[in-house]
Amino acid sequence: MTETAYAKINLALHVRKRREDGYHELETLFAFVDAGDVLTASSAAQDSVRVLGEFAGGLDNPFDNLVAKALGALPRADGLAITLEKNLPVAAGLGGGSADAGAVFRMVKQHHGLPGDWHDRAAALGADVPACVDSRSCIGRGTGTELEPIDDSLEGTPVLLVNPRVPLSTGPVFAHWDGTDRGALPQGDAHTIALEGRNDLEIPAISLRPQIAGVLAALRGTSPVLARMSGSGATCFALFDSDTARDEAAVRIAAEHSGWWQMKGSLR
Repeated sequence: MTETAYAKINLALHVRKRREDGYHELETLFAFVDAGDVLTASSAAQDSVRVLGEFAGGLDNPFDNLVAKALGALPRADGLAITLEKNLPVAAGLGGGSADAGAVFRMVKQHHGLPGDWHDRAAALGADVPACVDSRSCIGRGTGTELEPIDDSLEGTPVLLVNPRVPLSTGPVFAHWDGTDRGALPQGDAHTIALEGRNDLEIPAISLRPQIAGVLAALRGTSPVLARMSGSGATCFALFDSDTARDEAAVRIAAEHSGWWQMKGSLR
């Protein structure tokens, strides 16, 4: 069994308020890139996880990552031996661990079926995990776990992901948010929400990792349809009108910033 853990991006992310439970009330437009980590699994007597790939070193304990936790959350008659090819940077605003967990849920669904409370089990692993199970564009509310369908008007849009290779944990970024409610997501289709929305975590993230401002400037210099930071950063994305425009932007940014990580793809 092989499954792609599709990179998650937040085309818009509006932070509305701090909640009494310590989390934040969010409104976000999730989208997914047709590339990411790759999970390969086979039946086994017991569950196991092996991690390889460029960013394997970012997961110090493979049994403490979300792949292992997802396996533990889903009842099955037999085990799964999973190899995780870690192509997405860790702590990068791409929901990498959540995407990996979502891929495990899809594997188990295909071969064993999911329990009726799978959504609650996914949400217990992380706020992005429920959206990552289907890995299709949708609206997320609450902490991001309350999902609403959205149209597919952005499906197939060429996208370029760029990260300056600096990790950025979610907690400190939210801690630096100024607490100002700047309003709800715009009304309309996914295309309209993306263009008219915003990411309220960009400013606090840049205050912690100024390199993000350089990535955004580089992306915006390639004349994309939209360039914005994803999630709590530090990865930024740019949407383009064509594969050619995206590929030219990728070549230009690679030439000017050879140390940055990047990934090309299209929205699912």
